[in-house]
Amino acid sequence: MTSKGGLLCIDIGNTNIHFGVWMDNHWRVSWRARTVPDKMADEYAVLLRNFLRSDRVGIKQIGGVAISSVVPALNRTFAELVTRYMHIEPLFITSKTKMGIGIEIDQPEQAGADRLVNAAAVVALYRAPAIVIDFGTATTFDVISSANAYRGGAIAPGINLAHDALVRSAAQLHKIDLKAPPSAIGTNTIHAMQSGVFLGYVGLVEGLVTRIKSAMEERDPIKVIATGGLAPLFQQSTPLIDLIAPELTLEGLRIIYDMNN
Repeated sequence: MTSKGGLLCIDIGNTNIHFGVWMDNHWRVSWRARTVPDKMADEYAVLLRNFLRSDRVGIKQIGGVAISSVVPALNRTFAELVTRYMHIEPLFITSKTKMGIGIEIDQPEQAGADRLVNAAAVVALYRAPAIVIDFGTATTFDVISSANAYRGGAIAPGINLAHDALVRSAAQLHKIDLKAPPSAIGTNTIHAMQSGVFLGYVGLVEGLVTRIKSAMEERDPIKVIATGGLAPLFQQSTPLIDLIAPELTLEGLRIIYDMNN
């Protein structure tokens, strides 16, 4: 059962911080802000208050906070924010947190909190076996076995990271829209870049998913679930993605919070 009042879920990523408030059995509000590691707790508090106020949610309506973070420099900042302004002890997700899954990797403490949270959400909402593709700063592929265990996966540079590196390193190349070109054979620089960057990335996704499925050796069908801002764009370009779950990490935070309260 979720905490009395609203549950604030915070997913701190390398590029963005995703906030969501679960209230009255639905996601009342959801926003994203840039990740700024040296921003102070008071500055994030102002931002959070403004977000809440814009959706007519008072900070005193928050009864619980769950946080996943891959930016250690911000952990203390958000702990201070929550305890000072909400008088709540936040739940930070680690490999030792009860989350309804096994963790079958060499060093569980090295697993990104967001990856474990996504695995917990998949087991609770969609059932395993499954592969989660998270299109963020990095593109991660996470494997959940039919025994509801997180087995690891793969980490690749995110498509925006690859695109920016190419533009930064090649004097005659400029930023493009990340979308499929008319043909895999580019007849101008923009379409050639879209073929190499976007379709090349589709090839990366399809190749890794195919290899991961083979390595899983599961008898049951393996769902491929995508999350992250660019997930819908990739779903249109490959048949291997079964469904899009845009709030997957927030859902996992909500589920894990309930398990621990």
